[in-house]
Amino acid sequence: MGLGRRPHERWTSLFGRIANAFGMVFVLVVATYIVGSLVSYRSWGGVLLLALTGACATVALATAGTGVARVRVAAAVAGAGVVLAAIGAAAGGAAPFGIAALIQALLLGIAAVKVLGAVLGEREVGFRTILGAISVYVILGLLFTFVYAGLDRFQAGPFFDQPTKTGDFLFFSITTLTTTGYGNLIPAAQPGRMLAGLEMLMGQIFLVTLIAGLVSLWRPGARGRRS
Repeated sequence: MGLGRRPHERWTSLFGRIANAFGMVFVLVVATYIVGSLVSYRSWGGVLLLALTGACATVALATAGTGVARVRVAAAVAGAGVVLAAIGAAAGGAAPFGIAALIQALLLGIAAVKVLGAVLGEREVGFRTILGAISVYVILGLLFTFVYAGLDRFQAGPFFDQPTKTGDFLFFSITTLTTTGYGNLIPAAQPGRMLAGLEMLMGQIFLVTLIAGLVSLWRPGARGRRS
């Protein structure tokens, strides 16, 4: 019976296995963070980062219960962003990288909203729920990373007051999201400063209200004791 399944049925079966796997999303988010910290967004390393980010957003959408057709559209859009970045890497142009960065930011934003909706819709707080909430938190940091990188390609001057190094956009985004604020990287002008302030607010509200609330409600082993 399994050998005679149609391609759509095989895809649906795979889609079902991905569903409820927030752990897979968390692993991809962490992998994206590591790669983003080690490669430069200006060359083929940026293409690799965009490909991994697109996979992360697509899997997050599938895990959150998004329909198969919409996940396919998201995968196609992510692939288009990777192609644009490849063109930019081959031709040495900044605009394709900028467009690709904003595309990935949009996909990450949609994925974050969908995963957050799935987390809030859980009847019980379990390890899966906590992983989903943490994944959304880190996805927000990745989202703003690509927004900053995209702005750097399109605005008149550089995004920061000083020359950037590998991983600076991601480092700035994570320290802003957590309101660590080392002060070594500062947006040179608007709208970068406004967006950085928005990221600070979102990071604090999300961390204090949602993640702290979920952790306080989590009772490890409660389900096993009831059964």
